[in-house]
Amino acid sequence: MRLYPAKSGSWMKSQYRQTLMTTTMNRFSVLYMLKGQYHHIGASTHAEAVSLLQNLSTNTKRVPIGIYDDKTELFEWEPSRQQIYTTGTIEEQGKLADQIITIAQSLRRRDASWQPAGTFRRPSFFA
Repeated sequence: MRLYPAKSGSWMKSQYRQTLMTTTMNRFSVLYMLKGQYHHIGASTHAEAVSLLQNLSTNTKRVPIGIYDDKTELFEWEPSRQQIYTTGTIEEQGKLADQIITIAQSLRRRDASWQPAGTFRRPSFFA
């Protein structure tokens, strides 16, 4: 017994293409803090994400945190934060990693729900 009608082939191809574009377009999130809150900027390549992180380092209002890779679900700390991270115990490192990954995933989910096709961009002035 089928509960829902079957989807047409073209609809499924469109959804697949849209999902593929979403995951490849903004695979990386560059996390930073502004006024005590976490924010992120999407990047499609690691090189683009590193460049964004470096640019954030020169901005006095924004504090760079690092780069989240949505495909591998790993986080790369900003260099000065990496030094602090590596001095902690394994338990502290695990707790920090879990916290920052949860934050990155939450930001990505929130912004994906705001934008059509699951892509995200820098929030507008009114966001």
